[in-house]
Amino acid sequence: MRITGKDLIEMGFTSGPWFSEALAFANANDLRGDALRSYLDGVAPVVLPTIPLQTGVGYQVNIEATCEAEVENIEAVEATMNALMRTPTLIDGAIMPDACPAGSKGTIPVGGVAVARNAIHPGMHSADICCSVMVTEFADSDPKTVLDAVHKVTHFGPGGRANGQRFTLPPDLFDAFRENPFLRDQKLQAAAITNLGTQGDGNHFAYVGVSKAGGRTCLVTHHGSRGPGAILYKLGMRVAEGYRQTLSPQTLKQNAWIPADTQDGQDYWAALQLIREWTRVNHDVLHQSTLRAIDGKLHHRFWNEHNFVFREGDLYFHAKGATPIHDAFLPDTDGVQIVPLNMGEPVLLIRATRNGRNIGFAPHGAGRNFSRTAHKRSLEGRADAEVFAAETAHIDARFFCGRIDVSELPSAYKSAATVRAQMEAYDLAEVVDEIMPYGSIMAGDWEADAPWRKRRRKDGR
Repeated sequence: MRITGKDLIEMGFTSGPWFSEALAFANANDLRGDALRSYLDGVAPVVLPTIPLQTGVGYQVNIEATCEAEVENIEAVEATMNALMRTPTLIDGAIMPDACPAGSKGTIPVGGVAVARNAIHPGMHSADICCSVMVTEFADSDPKTVLDAVHKVTHFGPGGRANGQRFTLPPDLFDAFRENPFLRDQKLQAAAITNLGTQGDGNHFAYVGVSKAGGRTCLVTHHGSRGPGAILYKLGMRVAEGYRQTLSPQTLKQNAWIPADTQDGQDYWAALQLIREWTRVNHDVLHQSTLRAIDGKLHHRFWNEHNFVFREGDLYFHAKGATPIHDAFLPDTDGVQIVPLNMGEPVLLIRATRNGRNIGFAPHGAGRNFSRTAHKRSLEGRADAEVFAAETAHIDARFFCGRIDVSELPSAYKSAATVRAQMEAYDLAEVVDEIMPYGSIMAGDWEADAPWRKRRRKDGR
């Protein structure tokens, strides 16, 4: 009688690719009883005990509801954080006043921070790695001139720049990409070239205003690592999933991790730092080009990310839409950080120190109480142009593609005053200056004229 895989499972062995060879050998040699057990014990792979989900790990709640819509939003945020904090690597966390859900239950929310020991979770920085903001303060330029110049310089929408309109990636940075196992991907390297100097879509922007304290014109850009970051995220999630299946199958797929002390972990951490540098350059080329276009003079420039992983010892702080304020997380700033709210509100410049409530972070913006779709539904019966005129009467608001995106107008976001008040009430950060709004450029509803939509309209669908 031949031995089958079912027999091996009944003997307590875990099914796997090794079964095929083991069964062939056992049957060919007619192994039975103790001889079979001895052989299988020698060839079966060692199965390590898996790590179960945990319970009882708390997190700081730095948000409260001031209206009915916020009650439902906070309940959803807390439900997803409660599931997230069961991930066995996590030891602490926090949610900020701008928090809102960002996926299925257990996914780190926007405005969320998760602290892991010896683990990097690609899903907790998400595909928009190093989404960040940069400020250039001009010595002597007027706001309209700067806004007009950056409008000509920047690029919003899908994809990258066409030939003849591209910026040059620093050779040493490109060489470093080639040397990193995660960044050798050809599509990633091509995107690093074509996407340089692009801002994408969604809530990304080029904003011009005037410093309340100094009276100087300021350019603020908001975007992340574009195509290179999105590809790195996918590669990281693929590696993390391999570890999840072995180490902790109970962990949600979006919360898989790469052990930081493995070669994969070290390579991924190095890749994140290179993507961070690419993103800084991505901002910088737009600011420098704007400066040259108007023959302007630079007074000051600084930046910070709010979608990244920050390290302190063996602890990895994953911020999904949270602004770092702790000195150890600020390797190249003077401690002043940038918090935009919406196109019609001031951009806040903040400073803070770490405490038990903020665990080293502040809000990154205003957040949302409703999805984009839900917000658009709430405006049914009103023309986009009417809503746009009412909400942007005091600023020079522009959409790069020429079509209004009502889901990016001020009413799509939480109350800026509420977020700011809660930032103060929970001792998260202090506002040290404000960049008062003059105008803003965003991608706009470019999908309305996407090729597939045009085809559908032409076909009467």
